[in-house]
Amino acid sequence: MKQRVLRRVIKIDEDKCDGCGLCAEACHEGAIVIEEGKAKFRNESYCDGLGDCIGECPKGAISFELTEAEEYTRAAEEPSHGENLLPCGCPGSNVMDIRHNGNKGMSESLEQGVADDNSRLLNWPIQLKLLPINAPYLKGSSIVMAADCTGFSLYSFQKTILNDDERVLLIGCPKLDDAELYRQKLAQIFEVNQTPEITVVIMEVPCCGGLWRIAESVASEVNRDIVLNKIVIGIDGNIKDKETIKYRYKAN
Repeated sequence: MKQRVLRRVIKIDEDKCDGCGLCAEACHEGAIVIEEGKAKFRNESYCDGLGDCIGECPKGAISFELTEAEEYTRAAEEPSHGENLLPCGCPGSNVMDIRHNGNKGMSESLEQGVADDNSRLLNWPIQLKLLPINAPYLKGSSIVMAADCTGFSLYSFQKTILNDDERVLLIGCPKLDDAELYRQKLAQIFEVNQTPEITVVIMEVPCCGGLWRIAESVASEVNRDIVLNKIVIGIDGNIKDKETIKYRYKAN
């Protein structure tokens, strides 16, 4: 039996629903089906909580709710006989500040105006799910929160995005991972480390928008000023859009 946890999922108001099916088409997880002329959950565990379906509903029949629900599971990854998982103590999750190691010559090369192939990566791990909220390199650092696919799609990702020596890179996928886990962890990182700025790098595809909505939601709740940047990468590998929002804290 799947464990029930407190997380954000969608709520369907069947009285408002006219069965148009737009929400089911927009749901990339296959969580929604149309039965007897109404939108219904196929399986609540398939709902990732990103809400791609909400903007497609012409009747306003879909909303978010924070409730006890089965843990998120991708429909395509339903285990049949149980799966062996890597232990959380994997050596690949060891926290390392690498700005003083292999990347030491990066700044010197840039100052001399010569091309360099040195990595601009300052930290390890880079997966948000593996990152401790009190990792030392997070303290006071700006953050780049990049969707997994962007690093492979944008040519010279590091030179274009990590052009500041103090930008810590985190990556994740809002479609494949638990959106509420991301939201909670980012909120903790912002609070513990006094993060001044976050740049969210996403693809132009709909499922990537969840990462921006998560960061925007967390930034709007921080009790201090914070800068939120968005960079959208097209599937052709070019930058399609940029946006900057400066959240100003207003004390009650």
